[in-house]
Order: sequence, then C-alpha cells, then structure tokens
Amino acid sequence: MEKKSQIDLFGAVALSGFALLLAFNQVVIKVTNGGLQPVFFAGLRSAGAVVCILLWLRWRGVPLRFVKGTRAAGFAIGLVFSFEFLCLFVALDLTAVSRASVIFYSMPVWLAVMAHFVMPDDRVTPLKAAGLALALGGVAVAILTRGEETEGSLWGDLAAVGAAIGWAATALLAKASSLRNVRPEIQLMWQVGVSAPVLLVAALFFGPFIRDLAPIHIAGLVFQIVVVVSAGFIFWLWLLSIYPASGVASFSFLSPVLAVGLGWLLLGETVGPSLILALLLVAAGIVLINRPPRSRRTSV
Repeated sequence: MEKKSQIDLFGAVALSGFALLLAFNQVVIKVTNGGLQPVFFAGLRSAGAVVCILLWLRWRGVPLRFVKGTRAAGFAIGLVFSFEFLCLFVALDLTAVSRASVIFYSMPVWLAVMAHFVMPDDRVTPLKAAGLALALGGVAVAILTRGEETEGSLWGDLAAVGAAIGWAATALLAKASSLRNVRPEIQLMWQVGVSAPVLLVAALFFGPFIRDLAPIHIAGLVFQIVVVVSAGFIFWLWLLSIYPASGVASFSFLSPVLAVGLGWLLLGETVGPSLILALLLVAAGIVLINRPPRSRRTSV
C-alpha cells in the first residue's frame, strides 16, 4: 500500500481497532496475572514473541540482520522495554485496569517532555504545553483520588507512571537513535529479544512463578504472544509506515477511554466521577499534544 498524506477510512477503522486491542490487552494482563507472576508472565511473553517474529521474518524472506552501529541502541531499547513492561504488569497486578490505563496512556506527555530536550525540531509549543498541563493534571487526579472509588495502591499507580515513562523512552530511542533506519520487525526483535532474559531473571525477585494457574491464564499468555506483541505491534508499525505519525498518534487517546469502559464492563470495576475527570483531562491533553501546528498563510 502506498503512503498516505492523511488518515483515510481504512486507517481510521484500523487504528480504532488497534486502540480497542490495546484496551482489551490491559484486561487480559489483569486476568492472566491471577495465574502467573506478573514479571514472569512478561518474560514468557517476550520469549514467545521472539519465536513468532522469527517465523514472520522467515515467511516474508527477511534476513535477521543487525545493522552495524545499532547494537548499543538495540540493547538500550531492549532494557528500557524491559523496564516498561515490568512496571506495567506489576501495576495491573496492584491496581484496577481503569486506573492503570489512565496513568499509562499519559505516555505522550513524557515523550513530549523528553523530545523537547533531545530533538531540536520537536520543541514544546504553547499548544503542547497546554496539553501537558491537562494530562499531568489528569494523572495527579487519578493518583490523589486513589482508593476513593476504585481498587488500587500507591505502588500500583507509581508503577503505571514508570511504565508510561518507559514507553516514552522506548519510542524516543526508536525515533532518535540509529534504530530509526532499521526495519520495524528488527526493532521489535531487539525489544523482545533483550527483554526476555532480563525479565525472566528479574522474576526471581518477585515471588513464585506460578499462582493459581488455569486454562484461561494459558489462553491469556498465548493471546499476548501471538495477537498483541507479534501480530498487533507489527500491524501498528506497518500502519505507521503508511500514515503520518501525528495522525497515528492522535488515535492514542481512544485506548484509555476504551480501557476504562472494558474494565467496568468485563471486570466490574467502579468508575466514579474522579476517574472520569482524570480520563477526560488525559485524553484532552493527548489530543492537544498530538495536534499538528497550524500552517501560516503568507499573503503575496
């Protein structure tokens, strides 16, 4: 498919579907944590994804070749990816899906702040600053109202913040390091290939690997490996190669909205006024941060 200058109908449907997948993903992690220790679960997911990506590359006839000069960045992105998902899986073990998602999907806030200092052509504009203020206000509301309306703990909220920062750092490394010229599948291979052993070793410090394991937890693990990490992420990277990055990013506000809805619908989580306010502030902030600047018309 040729590159598009704007999001068309197919892109809108595909990106909305991916946002729904990411929202449902939070529910799957929450449920599967009941049978597997969260960090061990995250490590198994990365290890399984390595196998799936290798099969994908072989089917597409793409050689697994690590470009010279990208190894340092590859190991760095893999370590940051490890931190991101260690925090996310622990957060979803300690707090509700709705709360964790609102905080986790504040990622564009942290990415905008990091990019301001790292990338000269991506400074914080007044519009972005307004978005940052709104989204950070939403995160503050979610944390400060902890325990009033939904289950949760301070450690779970802080872990979700750590996951959002890790996600932002991962995106920044992919965009600003030598990995920016590497195929998406190879970028993903660095992330899951490095994180698999790191997370499995880290799991030794988080208690027994197996909890109350049942078939639904095995199904959740398989879903994570095949659908979310392998097929889902590759599909998203493919969309990113076709549509403008700003347009793709603008759909990120849907995921926390959908995650809160699924947490209420599937897990019976309470969604009170404070959480709704936090969600609206974060979503509005994300929209402003991802909104492209207006082009100035010059008169002749």
